[in-house]
Amino acid sequence: MIKYNLKCENSHIFEAWFKNSAAYDEQSSRKVISCALCGSHVIEKAPMAPSVPKKGNRKKPLQNTETKQVAAAISALKEIRKAVEENCDYVGNQFAEEARKIHYGETDNRGIYGETTEDERAELADEGVEVASLPWIPTSDA
Repeated sequence: MIKYNLKCENSHIFEAWFKNSAAYDEQSSRKVISCALCGSHVIEKAPMAPSVPKKGNRKKPLQNTETKQVAAAISALKEIRKAVEENCDYVGNQFAEEARKIHYGETDNRGIYGETTEDERAELADEGVEVASLPWIPTSDA
């Protein structure tokens, strides 16, 4: 296993574990790695310093405020995901089409979730369709 510090296009820095460097390269090229804070798929490796403790030097676990804030944000996003899944209809890659139908009164007004492309999201915004993009935090730590 290898751990990388990663940075998204919005300068959020986070860490992720990979089986090996080839696994990172493969996932990065497929754009399946996303920022835990904003959901961006534009990710690059952030500079890392090797951690080589001196003999007999025991490091204390990190207890900084930023780490706690990231953990709280991830926890909140997991709760949001749970609420969305329990209260909204999953429409898959038909999200843009279904959002338009709701917006124009062609179908019942209800909460939906699914996938769109960046172009579809931009078109929806141009039409005045209210949508929000959320980082979809995995439900497990695996």
